[in-house]
Amino acid sequence: MANFGLDYPFFLILLLLLPCFIWCKQKSKIVYFPKSQWLPKNIFYKDNKTILIILIYSLLVLALTQPFSYKDIVSDYKRGRDLVIVMDTSGSMANRGFSKENLELSKYDVCVAIAKDFIKKRFNDNIGLVVFGSFAFSASPLTYDLKALSEMFDLMSSIGIAGDSTAIGDALIQGIETLKSGNAKSKVLILLTDGKHNIGNHSPKEGVELAKKKGIKIYTIGIGKRGDYDKKLLTKIAKETNAKSFFASNSSELQDIYKNIDKLEPSPIPNSNNIDKKRLFLYPLFGAFILLLILLYREEI
Repeated sequence: MANFGLDYPFFLILLLLLPCFIWCKQKSKIVYFPKSQWLPKNIFYKDNKTILIILIYSLLVLALTQPFSYKDIVSDYKRGRDLVIVMDTSGSMANRGFSKENLELSKYDVCVAIAKDFIKKRFNDNIGLVVFGSFAFSASPLTYDLKALSEMFDLMSSIGIAGDSTAIGDALIQGIETLKSGNAKSKVLILLTDGKHNIGNHSPKEGVELAKKKGIKIYTIGIGKRGDYDKKLLTKIAKETNAKSFFASNSSELQDIYKNIDKLEPSPIPNSNNIDKKRLFLYPLFGAFILLLILLYREEI
């Protein structure tokens, strides 16, 4: 469906001068016809010169505003990735000191803030959220509504909401399940954890094998002290799915990791090429030209 817009709508203020055309016409009648009431009442309609001038002027003003039509191209607009953030919400995420700038913030609070900042820039990605602890669940399905997704971090996730243990295998399976509803060719999981796999119905190996079958990349992020998470496992998960593993001991390093992932998996930025934009100023300009020719022809007769 086509939409319409104006590049320079402020030129419409010139239309406020339209009454002057009629007023000046009436005033000239007073000068030349002191007894204007003697004139036929419909003389103004018979002499449509004023109407032609008004139409010409209006069309020229409309041309100045640079009107255009456009329509969204859905297939071009939604051309990013299907991406799911798989976040650890186990009890250990309550530990503080991860942020050097604010030692009172928990690891979870810092990770949520950085993740929110990350998704703000993923303009064309279809993004979902999975949280996990002793079990995993989808806190948000894939969505292009990044504002709503950001709100889901606060509504559907908190420390301990999924238990205090670390079910990495279940988290991967749930992340892959969440990706099913997407249609993008590129599918990505970002797994963030500060612990080691110690519970669950599925092993990390099962999750990796399923991801490989479906062509899903799994970027892994281990946060906290090196001994807290299973570096070997996280490295293997990323390597076997053609992705990369990262490790952060503080919030600054985590921010750099997300920036790195953003470069590795760039999200296309919307621009003017995403809409079928057609300039329409020639139409009112041509209309004004035709009316001007008619006016000149009338003057010659």
